Amino acid sequence: MEKYNDLPVYRLDIVSDKESDVEVDFVALVDKPAIQRQFMTFNAEDFAKSKIRQSEKKNFAVQSEEERIVSGPLMLADTPIFRVDSFGEYYVYFTAETIKQIAQKFFKKGYQSNVNLMHDGEQQVDGVTMFESWIVDKKRGIQPMAGFEDIPDGSWFGSFKVENDGVWNDIKAGKFKGFSVEGVFNYVRQNDEQEASEKMRQVVDILNRYRQMVN
Repeated sequence: MEKYNDLPVYRLDIVSDKESDVEVDFVALVDKPAIQRQFMTFNAEDFAKSKIRQSEKKNFAVQSEEERIVSGPLMLADTPIFRVDSFGEYYVYFTAETIKQIAQKFFKKGYQSNVNLMHDGEQQVDGVTMFESWIVDKKRGIQPMAGFEDIPDGSWFGSFKVENDGVWNDIKAGKFKGFSVEGVFNYVRQNDEQEASEKMRQVVDILNRYRQMVN
């Protein structure tokens, strides 16, 4: 099994079968996204001016009432995420193919309004709905949103309409700064004596480059 700083690195997968609960079924609004990226908030005028949707600027008129839209990355492809829990410290990552499966299953099962706060099952909120979703695929002309151009292909973005007054006020106050998906995953690992896959090696290389930048 490939390691980084003596910590194991796992690939996370789901089961595409609609009947399986190995999936992403909720999006949380959090103060510290695990992917270390923040979403952006837009009112009607901002959304119309934004470079994110240049081709649809004419579809959004300036209005007096805020549109209450938040947009940002949900998952980053092939990007290591540090974890610490009852199993210890380790890194996980998602491949572009797995993220595509996650997004497709998420919509097939109608989870667009499954939103909670800070991954707290007791704080599920109404009035926050994903209405837009795209996966970066530059070969197909699908680009990251402005400000996130460095995000790799296969990463998942989403836009949410926030009609919940309390949640919107918390977002504007900076209490929530990003999205974090939650669900049940399969942890894929290799035996220590096996050669690590090329994808796993690429992830570890990313970690090593990050360490060099911060040192």
